[in-house]
Amino acid sequence: MGRRWLAPVAVLGLALGCASRPEHLPPADPLPEDAAEPYVIGVNDRLRISVWQNEAVTVDVPVRPDGKVSVPLINDISAKGLTPVQLKEVITRELSKFVSSPEVTVIVLEMKSRFVSVVGRVVTTARVPLTEDLRVVEAIALAGGFDEFADRSEIRIVRRLPDGGEVEYPFDYDAYMLGRAPGTNFLLKPGDVVYVPD
Repeated sequence: MGRRWLAPVAVLGLALGCASRPEHLPPADPLPEDAAEPYVIGVNDRLRISVWQNEAVTVDVPVRPDGKVSVPLINDISAKGLTPVQLKEVITRELSKFVSSPEVTVIVLEMKSRFVSVVGRVVTTARVPLTEDLRVVEAIALAGGFDEFADRSEIRIVRRLPDGGEVEYPFDYDAYMLGRAPGTNFLLKPGDVVYVPD
């Protein structure tokens, strides 16, 4: 996605706003038991809903902006905010009105609702999908790397908190690559913004 999806005013606002956010040490990686949280379906995800021995009700569908998906026989079903297992249970319950003992499977084909934004002095401002674990250096690489004016020592990662507040994590790319800042290339979360200043 090109640089123009984020207006220059928004980038300027991000740069100015960073000065007032509390700065924190890089977050530690989650423990194995915390990392195993079930995936929650979001808008723009693409799902495969299949019913065993019933091809007419088996569909690949996107999650629409209203958070719903269209399923044959039962029409619109809310999917946003549910796990695949929870959506399977809802669809099974509704289909049972039309199909005897349906065996439903829900698979997330494309995880388009989970992404981080990489903005500022990178080759291509981008929304990078979080289809797997992603760290700061990898996100920058997926945005094409730095442009010639990038200040690689003053990178900031902004994260929105559940209470609506925001925190900022500094990242010094060169220090990390030279081995002087171990543990700073942390795992990103959905909604994080990686800002590379000039």
